[in-house]
Amino acid sequence: GATPEELQAHFQDCGSINRVTILCNKFTGHPKGFAYIEFSDEDAVKNATILNDSLFRTRQIKVTPKRTNVPGMNDFGRGGRGGFRGRGGRGRGGGYYRGRG
Repeated sequence: GATPEELQAHFQDCGSINRVTILCNKFTGHPKGFAYIEFSDEDAVKNATILNDSLFRTRQIKVTPKRTNVPGMNDFGRGGRGGFRGRGGRGRGGGYYRGRG
């Protein structure tokens, strides 16, 4: 699987990166095939979306801005406590990539 350093290198021209989080299956420990990249500002997120459908390690990747949840709204029927769940992309300028192929 990809390392956070490889992802950071792929997205470094977009802007300042706060954090890279690669999501893994909690039972097997294997990567799920997608990651969150938290940028320090909105412009970096816009720049990162330009890399949508680009090649990363010979695979075409999907880059989309993280959907922001409205606090207090019902999040897929799981109760009304808001959607900030402590994963990657908190605060301003979250974005993520998903490998395909």
